Amino acid sequence: MSNELGTLLLKLARGAIAERLGFAVQVPEGMEALAEPGATFVTLLRQGSLRGCVGSLEPRRSLFEDVRENALGAAFRDPRFPPLAREEFHDTRVEVSLLSPLEPLLASSQTELLAQLRPGIDGVVFQYGHHRSTFLPQVWESLPEPLDFLEHLKRKAGLPFGFWAHGVNVWRYTVSKWKETEQSP
Repeated sequence: MSNELGTLLLKLARGAIAERLGFAVQVPEGMEALAEPGATFVTLLRQGSLRGCVGSLEPRRSLFEDVRENALGAAFRDPRFPPLAREEFHDTRVEVSLLSPLEPLLASSQTELLAQLRPGIDGVVFQYGHHRSTFLPQVWESLPEPLDFLEHLKRKAGLPFGFWAHGVNVWRYTVSKWKETEQSP
């Protein structure tokens, strides 16, 4: 994926948040290139720590709409954080991850599944019944061991460590990601 696309997605995400906070926003050129469906996650970082993350696992709307709505969701609707305040905006960095299509991983046991995971590459969706969670590939940075990664993913889904049952579904995906630098906003 191109750097031009990444720059455009970052500007779109930051602009959506800025506009909601009441800052003047200039619409970047090239938005017509974002008409195709896309699935993204928008992550906000403030002083190096997570400040919000919301996304889509499947492309159900245009890339333009998906980035815009996920940016607003990360800033104002992530239930783990209070809404982003105007005074936090300038020292908050934006990261946009564009997801590949989901690929099912077929495994009859946790051992089979662990053998298929590609640390540092795969984003993973874990589902059992109504329990569902995902980790972006970036999470491997803090959970580099496949077993730890999987156990925390199950915990995020509301399932206990060590859980495995018939009916577990797992998918993987990759991302192209772009992140603002300290100087970019």
